[in-house]
Amino acid sequence: MKLSKIQELLQMVAESGVAEVEVEEDDFKITIRQNGPTVMMQPSYSPPMHGYGMPQQPQYAPQPQQPQAPQPQQPAPAPETSAPAASPSTSDSAPAPDTDAEDDDGELGANEILVKAPIVGTFYRAPSPDSDPFIAEGDRVGEGDVLCIIEAMKLMNEIECETPGVIKEILVEDAEPVEFDQPLFIVDQS
Repeated sequence: MKLSKIQELLQMVAESGVAEVEVEEDDFKITIRQNGPTVMMQPSYSPPMHGYGMPQQPQYAPQPQQPQAPQPQQPAPAPETSAPAASPSTSDSAPAPDTDAEDDDGELGANEILVKAPIVGTFYRAPSPDSDPFIAEGDRVGEGDVLCIIEAMKLMNEIECETPGVIKEILVEDAEPVEFDQPLFIVDQS
């Protein structure tokens, strides 16, 4: 369809007061609406859109999710406010870790060392619920002896003794969750 014909159609629609006119010629189709500023032109046959055309448009629609991202950040200050609430319970936040370190040093004798958890997981004293524990308080252990198992993500990790000595104290209960670097045993090296 030529531009002159389209202009004639526009003028006729404007003069007649008709709300909408649709004209179709061969492989060309035009719709003219009186009440809107939009003139839509499209071929009468449009091949189906496969793959990239249609699915991508809805994927760009999640722009309203961007305002939702700051909302999770607003709850984040709530834990921050709970952190100061936890620090008054320990009196001063900075001296509390120093006090803990002093307590560890104060508890340990000259020949004693702490065996700490190398990973996060669940502490087990025995290889299975039916078995005897690997060690007990007062047992003498050598370098490479298995002290316990820490289960992490369904993997059983054997924790071995690095220095020989006597188990003075077991600091964790069986099947208790442990954190990285949490003290597990006190070993007397004398």
